[in-house]
Amino acid sequence: MSKVIEIPTGKRTLKYRFFEILPGTVSFLLIALLIILSIKSPIAASVYLLVIVIMNLVKAVGIAFRTVQGYKLLKRGMRVDWATRLNDLENPADSYDRLARTKSSAYGHNQHLRNLCMIAAAEDGYFPKPSQIYHAIIVTMYNETLDVLAPTLDSVVNTTFPKERIILVLAYEERGGPAAEKIAKTLEKNYRKKFGEFILAKHPDGIKGEVIGKGGNITNAGKILKKYVREKGMRYSDVIVTTLDSDNRPHSCYFDQVAYEYIVHEDRKRLSYQPVSLFTNNIWDAPAVTRVVAQMNSFWNIISAMRPHTLRNFASHSQPLDALVEMNFWSTRTIVEDGHQYWRSYFYFDGDYEVLPIRAPIYQDAVLSDNLFKTLKAQWVQLRRWDYGASDVAYVGDYLFSKRRTIPLFEIVPKFIRLLDGHVTLAAAAPIIAFGGWIPLIFNSQSRDLVSHNLPIVVSYIQTFAALGIFVSLILSIRMLPPKPAKYHRARHIMMILQWILSPIISIVYCSFCAIYSQTRLATGLYMEKFDVTDKAVKK
Repeated sequence: MSKVIEIPTGKRTLKYRFFEILPGTVSFLLIALLIILSIKSPIAASVYLLVIVIMNLVKAVGIAFRTVQGYKLLKRGMRVDWATRLNDLENPADSYDRLARTKSSAYGHNQHLRNLCMIAAAEDGYFPKPSQIYHAIIVTMYNETLDVLAPTLDSVVNTTFPKERIILVLAYEERGGPAAEKIAKTLEKNYRKKFGEFILAKHPDGIKGEVIGKGGNITNAGKILKKYVREKGMRYSDVIVTTLDSDNRPHSCYFDQVAYEYIVHEDRKRLSYQPVSLFTNNIWDAPAVTRVVAQMNSFWNIISAMRPHTLRNFASHSQPLDALVEMNFWSTRTIVEDGHQYWRSYFYFDGDYEVLPIRAPIYQDAVLSDNLFKTLKAQWVQLRRWDYGASDVAYVGDYLFSKRRTIPLFEIVPKFIRLLDGHVTLAAAAPIIAFGGWIPLIFNSQSRDLVSHNLPIVVSYIQTFAALGIFVSLILSIRMLPPKPAKYHRARHIMMILQWILSPIISIVYCSFCAIYSQTRLATGLYMEKFDVTDKAVKK
């Protein structure tokens, strides 16, 4: 591979260490600055706090609006018969003649007509036919049970894409031991005939240079898939690869929609496809804390789909095999290979790369373990791993100020600033807003200015107004719930409403403290090099 797009191993350069230290340093400075200003000038501290509070109020209003707007678009996208639209591309001229005389309010109908017209006018072979496209689905597993994995494979079986053109790759870890081997072979036996091909891909343990994580597993599976495709005489460009965690269940239209978008975009090799991750599989079984975290994450994924210019790869996503082969698949040196894949692709393709939102969900589990204590701990472990995505600040910053940079500064600098701001805001905003109103009085009790004394009241009023965002989240969270299991009483709905009282505490304990923990580990060089698998228990 000619381009250097890998994370460095061993001792980092001074420049790289500077950017590793940067997120944690800025986060702590933002918090410390409020205390320093409170000691020196309570009025300056009050102005500083009000600026932060008002900025977050504006963000909260925007989030509420984008969440509602994004949810409506997601629902419209899910109602489309994507299998039929995909089949229309097989004979675009005939399909256009038939559909041009009809009117439809369905999502994307007019765009579909434009796509048919464009493909019909192109030379033969310029756009691939739907019948040429294969989906290779890599399902990862480590120590999960059949109760978790079987519903995931069932969900793939129940999609509308032709099963004879689905290659299922079950990527399991050697370190999972005999139990994982047994489960993998049981799944192969039960599902082999339901797909065009079922491939077992065992990831060897202890490969030099790899961190213990998902990246090594799916990269190993990708290389096995590459060999299979080559031996079958297939073209890499005809295969779209999707990675699924053991609990990820795609919507029935997902693979049809991805294939459709893949065909109609001419720059398809430089695109990846991002569904909306909704953490609702077991939402009725999870305790209140992890339910709120799961629904917050679902909302954030809905919002992200509304802002394509900021969209990044997250959890499950799809990318063409030819691009993956060129890039040597995913990084095996980070525990956050999903978000990092965006930057690897962005740098490899010299900035000519984009993540395309897919208006279809992939349903995932909320964190749930054997008991409440284990569940709360597992939630912490999951979020601190996600927040270790702050390691990409150094990866991007190092590239930004290197001689190998081929992307113009005006393109990459805004992306770098958004990346840094996102991690710093996650770490610092919640504690500043929650406790900042009292800081000037605590550290400068002798101050007599009215601004400092009235600051807690002013902040509380602003926070009350911002709570409207929580109300919107509450309403939307109820609408997004899957059907209530018969084992639960109707009173469970009340708990689904009351749980949002916990959101301020969760924002501090889980969102902020997890981010601070991960950024501190990164700044001190105590790198997180082991992917701690999130517990996935199933309530009987």
